[in-house]
Formats: sequence, C-alpha cells, structure tokens
Amino acid sequence: MGQKGREIVKMNVDELITILNKALADEWLAYYQYWIGAKVVKGPMKDAVISELNLHATEELNHAVMICTRIIQLGGTPVLSPDEWTKISHCAYDAPVDPYVEEVLKQNIKGEQCAIKTYSHILGITREGDPVTYNIILQILTQEVEHEEDLSSLQEDIELMLGKRK
Repeated sequence: MGQKGREIVKMNVDELITILNKALADEWLAYYQYWIGAKVVKGPMKDAVISELNLHATEELNHAVMICTRIIQLGGTPVLSPDEWTKISHCAYDAPVDPYVEEVLKQNIKGEQCAIKTYSHILGITREGDPVTYNIILQILTQEVEHEEDLSSLQEDIELMLGKRK
C-alpha cells in the first residue's frame, strides 16, 4: 500500500473500505446475475439479450477489479468469501428462476437501478473526501446508467414486438 495514497483521503478510510467492500459484493453478484442470465434466457430477441447480458457481465467484472484495486490501495482487504456477498450487498441477487427474456430484463433493470442509487451515494460522500475513489465511482456510475438504458431499450423493443406497447 502506498503511503501518500491513503494520506490524501479526507474521510474515515475504514468506513470507506467497508462501503467499497459492499459495492464489491454488489459487483460480483451483478456479474453472476448477468452471466447466468445469458446462459438460461429464453424468448423473443434472445440473441440480442444474450449479447447485452454478456457485455454487461464483462463490465461488471471490470468494476469489481477497479473497486478491489482501490480497497487494496487504501490498505484494506477485499471481501474474501462469496458467502459474504449476499450478506453485505446493497443490492439483492435475483436468480433467473423464470428465464423468459422480459423477466430477466426486469430483474437486471432493478439491479442497475439499485447500483445507480448506491454509486450516487458513494459519489456524494467521496466528492470532497477522496478524489481517487470519486473518479473510479464516477466511471462505474456512468456505465451503470448506460446499462439501465440498454436493458430498458431491449425491454421496450420486446414490448413493441409483442404488441404490448403502442
């Protein structure tokens, strides 16, 4: 751990590490939710949905890498056990028990909305206290907003195709 990297943080570093570990758990659960959803999804526009879910899974994994790296830079220990993910996560994991495309999209949109809320909060508390974490979270939040939009667009296309929207 670099000495100056921790010194520039003008907030409680241990509390920040706790918050980042919760976000790390969220990212691992989001990664798995996207990844498994891409494997089991069924229904109209399945190929487009699979492509989007796989892309999002890759991006969620990258978010986990960014957060984990920051936790280590701050002298913390990333959450070490998958058993802990659901216990400390801000956002719930929704197993795609019903693999129909609309259901899978709805679950993932809900997850993205939770992520947007979580990262907006972290952005607020790091704005003045930790510019490095702030910039990392801003990058992640930008992608989470894009994810919600991508999924909502797919959902709308499916609804139009099925005549559920005029």
